[in-house]
Amino acid sequence: MTDASPTAPRRPGEQALAALGLGAPALSPADASPHTFPGGGRWRTEVPSVEGPEALAVVLKESSRLDVPIHRISQGSGIWMLTDAEITEMVEATAARDIELCLFTGPRGTWDIGGSTRSDSRGGGLRARGHDAVAGCVEDAVRATELGVKCLLVADEGVLWTLHRARVAGIIPADTTLKVSALIGPVNPAAYAVYENLGADSVNVPSDLTLAHLTEIRRVSAAPMDMYIEAPDDLGGYVRMYEVAELIRRGAPLYLKFGLSKAPGIYPYGHHLRDLTLNTARERVRRGRLALDLLARHGADGDMAPLGSRLPGTLRRFDTSS
Repeated sequence: MTDASPTAPRRPGEQALAALGLGAPALSPADASPHTFPGGGRWRTEVPSVEGPEALAVVLKESSRLDVPIHRISQGSGIWMLTDAEITEMVEATAARDIELCLFTGPRGTWDIGGSTRSDSRGGGLRARGHDAVAGCVEDAVRATELGVKCLLVADEGVLWTLHRARVAGIIPADTTLKVSALIGPVNPAAYAVYENLGADSVNVPSDLTLAHLTEIRRVSAAPMDMYIEAPDDLGGYVRMYEVAELIRRGAPLYLKFGLSKAPGIYPYGHHLRDLTLNTARERVRRGRLALDLLARHGADGDMAPLGSRLPGTLRRFDTSS
């Protein structure tokens, strides 16, 4: 697809800049991702940091009011921070709208007693420290899937591989999807391919990757990609709304994540953060509406995957039999 095509999306400011002699070079078809979601479509939507049933109710109400389609809703504090009743309420509410619910698994290095994450190098990061932390993540996964959760968010390569083996073995349902957290997201195509082979069904990449980086990744992997169109401050605070059409063109199949900059952290969530959490949940949906409006103005809002679609298609995996 190039700008010369009469049906090509309009690039931001294109006509005015061209009239001033400042037109951009035509886009190269070689940069475009050849991949789509199974069943069609090049992009899906995700509202992150929906920390419990009350925040979920706010998101669903706002998405109806602002006509923001949602494929996936994710939570960041962890399965262990929710009661069985809360998880069940979230499962039922998302199922009624045919939205995938993704909950974060278990212990993570930034919350345990290890000191490396508090050092200048931030060594270890979010990963699960030791056998017991991995066991906690697996316990969360089994509990959540028994309550009907179909998507698990992970922030450790060992936990990812373990949960992939668990679904192959039938310990958790085979159609459970595994999502790699932005907190350990890969920054090169080789690492991205490793996550796919470890069992990832979607991979959250850092929001500071360049457009060229996305093209490089798509030359080696078709695994769905997650990207914050607006990133929380602790992930850089990047706002890339004006690039959204090109992010889709380069990164498809892509989940557009509607985060929020200039907002305090809310993990792990509790009622002491209730007002902040509900207000930021509401604003994330509004940010989604702004991004979708930009796509529409530029004629690039086609190719959305059907609502209710959640599976990633056939992906490459390491052999689990050894």
